[in-house]
Amino acid sequence: MRKVYDRIIDLRGNLITVAAEGVSLGELARIQKQNGTSTYASVLRFEDDLATLQVFESTRGISNGDQVVFLGRQIQAVFANDLLGRRLNGAGVSIDGGAEIIGERVDIGQPSFNPTKRIIPREQVRTNIPMIDVFNCLVKSQKIPIFSVAGEPYNALLMRIANQTDADVVVIGGMGLRFDDYQAFIDNAEKEGSIEKSVFFIHQATDSPVECILVPDMALAVAEKFALEGKDVLVLMTDMTSYADALKEIAITMDQIPSNRGYPGSLYSDLAARYEKAVDIDGSGSITIISVTTMPGGDVTHPIPDNTGYITEGQFYLHGGVIDPFGSLSRLKQQVIGKVTREDHNDLANGMIRLYADSKKARERQGMGFKLSRWDEKLLRYSLLFEEKMMSLEVNLALEKALDLGWLILAECFHPDEVGIKKQISDKYWPKEVSPDQ
Repeated sequence: MRKVYDRIIDLRGNLITVAAEGVSLGELARIQKQNGTSTYASVLRFEDDLATLQVFESTRGISNGDQVVFLGRQIQAVFANDLLGRRLNGAGVSIDGGAEIIGERVDIGQPSFNPTKRIIPREQVRTNIPMIDVFNCLVKSQKIPIFSVAGEPYNALLMRIANQTDADVVVIGGMGLRFDDYQAFIDNAEKEGSIEKSVFFIHQATDSPVECILVPDMALAVAEKFALEGKDVLVLMTDMTSYADALKEIAITMDQIPSNRGYPGSLYSDLAARYEKAVDIDGSGSITIISVTTMPGGDVTHPIPDNTGYITEGQFYLHGGVIDPFGSLSRLKQQVIGKVTREDHNDLANGMIRLYADSKKARERQGMGFKLSRWDEKLLRYSLLFEEKMMSLEVNLALEKALDLGWLILAECFHPDEVGIKKQISDKYWPKEVSPDQ
């Protein structure tokens, strides 16, 4: 039986307080406004006979005399194959003008997948981006952030990954997006043909912060259902800093005692509960998570990237419009590199990064006016080719072609005995028709 209350005691920001008994944490309620419209809220906290609810949309038009009807269930996402190609807001309501989605209702924010059904990740997720596929492989069921700062092309990078991944389904969760960023995702998916395998959960900067914190749960609940059907799902989320800021805003409104830099003390648990949804399911599909975390002021010790680093399995650093080969790390790449990929993969990747690090020192010597050796000149030439043909985010190459290109770059600048790669490997893969200038 639904419980109906006709008096709102307090209204603050997106929070309302109702004197109610027998309600549960996370329970959904409908607020029936006196003008005939309605909106929804969920129970965020209860103390004695007072329940605090967070309203999904704006509280404009809500008055103390409105009816609050508790529905006896949690917030739910709708799952159906018809979701593919659709756009929804943080509350799971369609925003693309399409027909209502009819399907299975799924509770969001549920515990992560049963550990006994998880398997050790051993498969690569291809992106056709050399700085990922060659140097820091993305592995199925991995959870990994893109650390960046405002103004960097991290959304464009996510779009490229969505277009080029070999995953069966792509679920995109946008938080705090400007309208032009939101529209760019849609235009890109339609232009590149990836919209037919994509689902969008979008929170725009002008929407309620409550909807912002629902986006990851909505996206991951749907992703888990697709994975249980045997599909490999890639979840792309941007920007987790907006998510954390929304948590902070709600915590302040609730007069919670703040932790580091005003964020709630539960920030680590809130982030971990979402990232731990990444899974490779025994006998079924998988969920792989890539998220953007913008670092305020580029500060990696800020609470959001700091907590994220403890939870995730590496990171991609995006700055200057490229993925930094030195700051980036995939902790799971050893599960696939040289094992499920080509035998020369590990030696080539390590050799190229080592030479690029040496080229940075050569650039410093050049900048300070020192006389350059023949070796320095080779390194400088190599660095230019490496940045143009491997680091540029415009490069679109399958892994095998990227490895072949790596050998060609080395051969244009060095002799086989100069690159520090095992002779048996270089003898097999070194291009015979290319040799550096004598």
